[in-house]
Amino acid sequence: MADGYHGGLNVLLNGRRLSPVQRRIAHYLSENLDEAIFLSSVELAERAGVSQPSVTRFAMVLGFGGYPELRQALRPLVLGSTGTGEPQESLLRGAIDVEIRNLAVVRERLSAFPLKELGEQLAATEPLPVVGLRVSCGLATTFADYARRIHPDVRLLTHGGSELADGLHACRRAGAEWLVAVVLPRYPREAVQALEYAEKLGYRVAAITDKPGFPAEVVLDAPVGDRLVFDSHAAPLLLAMALVEAMADAAPLRTRARLEEYERMTDETGTFLAGDPTPPLAGDDGHLTG
Repeated sequence: MADGYHGGLNVLLNGRRLSPVQRRIAHYLSENLDEAIFLSSVELAERAGVSQPSVTRFAMVLGFGGYPELRQALRPLVLGSTGTGEPQESLLRGAIDVEIRNLAVVRERLSAFPLKELGEQLAATEPLPVVGLRVSCGLATTFADYARRIHPDVRLLTHGGSELADGLHACRRAGAEWLVAVVLPRYPREAVQALEYAEKLGYRVAAITDKPGFPAEVVLDAPVGDRLVFDSHAAPLLLAMALVEAMADAAPLRTRARLEEYERMTDETGTFLAGDPTPPLAGDDGHLTG
C-alpha cells in the first residue's frame, strides 16, 4: 500500500519546481504520509521544521486552494477504498481523537479564562447582543438560545451588512455595554469589520474564537477540529456553555425565576414531548404498535 500512495504523491509533485522549504515539506510527506493526512497545517509545519504559511504556499503550488484541500486529496492515497468501511471509520476516529485533545486543552487552560467576571458583566448588561456570521451563526444561535432563558434581553445578530450595523447601533442606543461575538474559521471579513465598528460605538467585546490573539477585550479561545471536510466546534461550544453557566451563577435569583417561568410556559404550550420521544413502531401487519 505504501508504494501506492507514494506513487500518488509523486504524481502531485511531478514537474513542480519547489523551493528548498517546499522540498522539506514534500520530503516529510513522502516519509510520513500515513500520519500527515491527520495533521493540521500548524502541526505539519512543526514536524517538517517550516512555517505554517510555507505549508499553505506549498499546497497552492500543487494547485490547491489551501492545505485542507491538499490533505483531503492525499487521504484516499493512504486510506484507499476497500469497501469494508475501515477508511471512513479511521478518519472519524482521528477526528474524535482531535476533539478529545481540544477539550483537554480547554480543561488545562480553564483557570486562565475570566468566566466568572465576564459572566457577571454580561448578566448585568441589557440588552446583550450576540453576533455570529456564516458558519459561526450556529454556535451564536445556541449560545443566544440558552442565554435568553436566564437573561431578560438577548438579541441575536446573524446577518451582515447594513442590517448588522443597524442592530449594533440599536442595541448600543438601548444601553448595551457588552457584545458577545462568535468568530470561527473561516473568518468573515465583515465580522471583523463589525467588531471594529462596535468598538467605535463604545462596546466592550467578548469573543468566542479559536485564536488567542483575537482583537477583543476578552477572548475565550478553543481549538476547532479540522480533520473532516468541514470544521467541528466541540471545544468552542463547551466554552460557550460555560459562559452561560457563569451568567446564570451571576444572578441566581433572576436565573431561578426565569427558568421556572420558562418551564411553566413550555408546559402550558406543550412545547416539548413528554416522556419517551420515540414514535410508535409499525408491526408486521402495518399497524402501529405501542
